[in-house]
Amino acid sequence: MTLILQSLLDGLIAGSIYALFATGLTLIYGTLHFINFAHGELIMAGAYLAYLFMIPPLSFSPFLSAGLAVLGIIGLALLMDKAVFRPLRNASPLLLLIASLGISLFLQNLAQAVWGAEIRTFPFSLERGLSFGPVVITRVQITILFVAAATILFLYLLLKFTRAGKAIRGVSDNPRLAETFGVESEKIIRNVWILAAALAAVGGVLYAADTNLEPHMGIINLVRAFAAVLLGGTGNVWGALIGGFVIGLSENLGVLILPLGYKDAIAFFIIIILLLFRPEGILGTRWGVR
Repeated sequence: MTLILQSLLDGLIAGSIYALFATGLTLIYGTLHFINFAHGELIMAGAYLAYLFMIPPLSFSPFLSAGLAVLGIIGLALLMDKAVFRPLRNASPLLLLIASLGISLFLQNLAQAVWGAEIRTFPFSLERGLSFGPVVITRVQITILFVAAATILFLYLLLKFTRAGKAIRGVSDNPRLAETFGVESEKIIRNVWILAAALAAVGGVLYAADTNLEPHMGIINLVRAFAAVLLGGTGNVWGALIGGFVIGLSENLGVLILPLGYKDAIAFFIIIILLLFRPEGILGTRWGVR
């Protein structure tokens, strides 16, 4: 029972991070209608940027480092859009997907060339925080839950109650109709890139804080995000959030009956099952912000 409770807690922590990954991915899909394979590398780059700011000679605080990393990844995402995706705006989704895959491979190899292939960790200790009997949560994990919850709440308020959020939903539903009502599609697309990049960077920093960093961390987290998006329904923001928690819980409960080495394969298994039996996801593919 203790092991199950600890796995549930760990799954909740992992799921809150995966939810951020999946939400950013589904925002891009819902607005631009293609799967951005470079989203995983935004996650990876966010973690490495935060690490760069934390180590000497800079040695900034974790929160300042995370904030600067988010700004850096937003800038990288806007550069990607301006240099690659904007010229291909009216191209086929397949061409956009191939372009994003090329960016992903470039960033992945660049990170390995700069940092090497070895595993790194953030320069702070994962000291014990609270214990509920035999169930333990570290202070870093408490921070992860708090930051993830605050980010999800901010996203909900932004998309549900602000003009910018309503414009994002309008462009996602029907870009041409939205333009007839005075909505500038390019401006909204830029805002979506900013939001998706910020979610990727925040999630990447939280993930690295609880685990570690390595140049290929983006691809497995992209798979997890993709599984969460499929689970909730492509283009459905709240479905992606739910899907992220389901993937996190599935992984951490799954290793109770499977060898630890199969943990990363659970997301692949969920993708295969969904594609075979329910490709529209649990909540369907309709945009989920209403």
